[in-house]
Amino acid sequence: MTSKRKVESPIGMRLREAREREGISQKQLGILAGIDQFAASPRINQYEQDKHAPDFTTAKRLAEVLSIPVTYFYADDDEMAEFILLFACANKRKRTEIKQLLS
Repeated sequence: MTSKRKVESPIGMRLREAREREGISQKQLGILAGIDQFAASPRINQYEQDKHAPDFTTAKRLAEVLSIPVTYFYADDDEMAEFILLFACANKRKRTEIKQLLS
């Protein structure tokens, strides 16, 4: 008999990290992302606790508010997540250098 272990989503952890980096509350984030003010804090809390996952459209709005690429939420490796943020913040010249270095 095989056991089916639930695979934890990186979304909740990444969302919390990004929100805390910006120094905003769960409620503020939710409201800025277009979630009803009365549901904003509980909804973001559920996302961060991995009780529910945002659909892609909501994740995209959250990422926009946090000024990060939405792909950051889905990176299942910490090093890759860090690379995504660094690449997103790099100017065009640096991005070109990075791509040349990796090819």
